[in-house]
Parts: sequence; structure tokens; C-alpha cells
Amino acid sequence: IALVLVLTYFIRLDFYQVVIDYIPTMLWFLGIALIVKPFVYWRFGLYSRFWSYASTREALLITTAVLTASVIVSVIFLSLYNWGFVERLAKSTLVIDALLSLFAVGGIRFLPRFLADGFGRSKAEGSSRDILIIGAGDAGALVVRELQKTKTLQMNPIAYLDDDPEKQGVQIHGVTVKGKLADLGRYLNENLVDEVLFAIPSAPGDLVRETSSVCREREIPFKTMPGVFELLSGSVSVSRLREINLNDLLRREHVPSDNIAIGENVRGKKILITGAGGSIASELCRQLARREPTELILVGHGENSIFQIMLELSHLTEQVIFHPVIADIRDYKRLQLIFNTYDPDIVFHAAAHKHVALMEINVSEAITNNIVGTKNVVDVASSSNVERLVMISTDKAIKPSSVMGASKQIAEMVVLDGAKESGKKFSVVRFGNVLGSRGSVVPIFKKQIAAGGPITVTHPDVERYFMTIPEAVHLVLQAFSMGQGEDTFLLEMGEPVKIFDLAKDMIELSGLKLDEDIKIEFTGLANGEKMSEELWYETADKQPTDHPEISRLKTEERIGGEELKALIKKLQILAEKGDEEQAVIILEEIIPGANIRAILPPDFTAV
Repeated sequence: IALVLVLTYFIRLDFYQVVIDYIPTMLWFLGIALIVKPFVYWRFGLYSRFWSYASTREALLITTAVLTASVIVSVIFLSLYNWGFVERLAKSTLVIDALLSLFAVGGIRFLPRFLADGFGRSKAEGSSRDILIIGAGDAGALVVRELQKTKTLQMNPIAYLDDDPEKQGVQIHGVTVKGKLADLGRYLNENLVDEVLFAIPSAPGDLVRETSSVCREREIPFKTMPGVFELLSGSVSVSRLREINLNDLLRREHVPSDNIAIGENVRGKKILITGAGGSIASELCRQLARREPTELILVGHGENSIFQIMLELSHLTEQVIFHPVIADIRDYKRLQLIFNTYDPDIVFHAAAHKHVALMEINVSEAITNNIVGTKNVVDVASSSNVERLVMISTDKAIKPSSVMGASKQIAEMVVLDGAKESGKKFSVVRFGNVLGSRGSVVPIFKKQIAAGGPITVTHPDVERYFMTIPEAVHLVLQAFSMGQGEDTFLLEMGEPVKIFDLAKDMIELSGLKLDEDIKIEFTGLANGEKMSEELWYETADKQPTDHPEISRLKTEERIGGEELKALIKKLQILAEKGDEEQAVIILEEIIPGANIRAILPPDFTAV
């Protein structure tokens, strides 16, 4: 501050003039500046920042702080001049002082940043790898900057490829955009590249796979990176680039959701979720907690999963009251007590046994939990103050070949029959497999890849509809907001994906090669497993909704009323007696298109 002030006077006036006439004025100016400026800089936080990471935001902060301090000093100094305390005044010194202060204060603080960038940009010593960056947007620029600064990574960015025509030939952090994504093959053929880094977090899976394929043909390692928001938040660094994004495996665009409609129906409500510790239900809890309900009642049979989601939610928001409840939905009296105690307005029913192979050898569990448990939830909800109920179902319920699928079909009938009898807004949401959920193929494949393979696939032609967990939750919430009673909703999930193709994608997106690094072995379809799934019966009336990706099903064939109640009672008795064979026979006779007892031919079970 003092140096700037002295320089100001010697820039504005000649040496002798300053010494003879302006020493008292300069001392007044200096005294005011030394009192005001440090205080203003402190209030603006200039003494509490690590300037090696300064950005344009810090530059704006410095400018504001310096100009504010200079204005205050100028006002005080002019007032003293007008009151006669200061005899001589060159007004231009006030402006010169402000400009010099800006350069001085900013320069001192940005010097560590300049030094860090300058020393970091030199190519790392030793065996560094030349990296081609796909994408010259925010994410690409951020990763190049960190690679240049962090020598220990031994990664030297040499060029970008980006489709933006305005970026062609320009430099970003000293690295040039050399062409478009279509030029990748040519660039790799003409230049020595050790690794390709895909830095377009919003890119569709098809583009990621296409880029990966070009690199794989030339035996060049390929990695993708997370979204720029993850880098900015510090949750992911360049040294921890994610190998696989579930969205890259989806082979279609994300499903949008109407957050306004969902929020209006959730805000201020008490919401109960069964099976709250499961993969989908726990994400449902997270999404609901952000939409301002008053209370969330988390009902689950497994204490560890309920404890985990409760611990996570308690850090997510302080505006919602959470109630962890350990209970089994097969216990009717326990459910009555829970509903009477917490008096929920809305119920999301996600509790169910879902593993096909396990339910084939645990038929009684599938019946008592998926069917009887659902009936208990619906009956208690019907006789309480619950306004809406949404049950989460599966495509395996259509023409079921498994006990699990059959039990979910009966559970759907229970919910829709409950809506008809009570007149309440009870709905069913039906969708396919969920990528990344516990017990699904993606976590299994990840472990198999990490172990060096092989990946086990049941059959080369088996295929499934897929969603991500957030998509599944969006669908559930969307159906909840649109449900009017006796509704079955399903998501238009595009074309089904072959499990074999999914396994290949995971190998390629992990930077490995099929057969060379990781092999795929076929184990054969298990009993109860189908080659492909269906989302609705051909005879159903599939109608569009206001949401472009959601359909409503009407006139699906089902039983209800006393016939359904008698069936459930009979199944419950058989399950309690352990007569699982007879229970399966009844399920197959009642459900349209069911083929539960079919034994697969040898060519399907031993590929």
C-alpha cells in the first residue's frame, strides 16, 4: 500500500515537487490508506484464500475490494482537503493510486498461480504418456490444466478433438484443437498417442462406444472421465477417472421427469416406503427427501440397510423428519400399528423378493412376502388415511416363467383390486432390469472383470430391457403424480439389450480387450429364466400419457374381488404347509400365459 502510494506521487509529479510541496499531503494519504485498505481487504477475504488456485472469481473479488477501498480512501481524503486539513491535492493521484493498487494487490495474489501454472506446464520427466483429449469443453479444459500441473501423473496432453467449429485450431491452456471427433482414426494413424481420454460427460453411450472401438482397433488405451461437476466438487480427481458410466451402457437417452408435478404432490406430506433399504427404494428416499415432505417413514426388514439409508438421509437434509422402522410386511398387526402411529398420506411399496433363481427354490417365501405381504400393505392402506399408493413391479410379471414373476403378477392384481374396492389412487409401475442395483448383472460383471475374468453370461441371445436407478425412481414418482386409481404404468425403454453386448461394452469401456484380457463364458439359462421379457400383454390397451416416455395400460386380463382373495388364501395355506409344487400349479393355471413349470431343453441349459 505504501509503495503504491509513493509511486503514484512520483508518477504524477516530479521528484522535487513531491519532496518540497507534497510530503504532508502524502503522509495524510498514507495514514488513511493504511487504516482503510487493510480493513476493506480483510472484509472481502483477500487474506484468507489460497491463491495458487485463483480463478476469474478471485480476480473479480480483488477488483471489487481494491476499488471499494480506493473509493472510501478518496472520499475521506477529499473531505479532509475540503475541511482544510490537507493543503495541496492532485486529484489524478487518487485514480493512479487505485489503478496501481489493483495491479499490485492482484499481481501479488496471482503470482503463486502463475508460478504454479508455469512450472507445471513443462512435460513431465521420464516416461510420460502423450494423451489425446476428446472434448474441448469445460471438462476437457479442466483435466488438461490438472495434467499440466501434476507431474506425478506422467501424462502429457498433446491435442484436443472437438466438433465445435469455433474451436478448430484454437489453443486452450496451450493445447491445440486439432480436428473433429470424426478425425480420431486419422489422427491416431498420423500421430504417436499413448492414451485417449474421453472428456465429454454428457455424450451419449453410442458416441463413447464408437470412440472406444476406434481406439481398440489401434490398441490404444481408452478412458472416460466423470462430469465436470464431480471434478469441481472434489469428489473425483484426474487420478481417479471412472472406468465405466452406467449411462454409457444404456444405449438410449435418459428419461425426463416432470419435477413440478411430482413436487406439488409430495410437498408437506407424510410418506411411507416399504423395502426402504433396497437399491431402488433408497434412491426413492433420496429423491423424496429433496422435495420437502414433512416426514419419511422408512420400513424395512433388514436392519443394516435401513441403518445405512437413515445415516445417509440424516446428512442430506434437516427439514424432513425420518422414522426408521424395522418390520416385516407379512406381519399384518405390525403394519396396522405402524400406519396408526405415523398416519402416512402416501405409500411407495417396494418391498419384495426379486431374485429369480432364489425364488425358484424358495416358493413359499415368494408367496408369503410378494403376495401376502402386498395384500397386507394394500389392506392397511385402504382402511387408513392413505391417499395414494404406488407399487413397484417388473416385466417378469408378464407371461411369467418364474415363481418370482408370477408372485409379482398376483401382487399387481392385489394393488389394482384394492384401488377398485377403496376408490383410492393406487397404481402399479412396471419396468425392466435396473443397471447397478444390488444383485444385478453390472456389479457382478464388475467384480468378474476386476478378478481378471471370465464374465459369465447365461446365453448369447438372452436380452433384457434396462434402466438406470435414477430413471426407475423418476418413473415411480411420475406415475405417482399421474395415478388416478387402477392404473398400470410402464416406461418406453427402447429396444432390449443383449446381456452379451452389455458384457462386451463393460470390457471395452474398462479399457480391456475381449478374449485377450477378459473372456466371456456361457453357463446356460436357469429354470425360470426367459430369453427375453415383455412389458405388457398383447391384448392390453396401451395408451399414451402426458409424459412422452410413459404409457398407461388398460383392460389387462386379471382376476379380482372374492376370487382373488380366495386364491391368495389358498396360496398362503399351501405356502405355510410347504406344498410348493401345488402352489406353482395354481399360479400357472391362474395367470395368463404363465409357463412356470417348463423345463428348458438341453441346448438352452448347456451352451
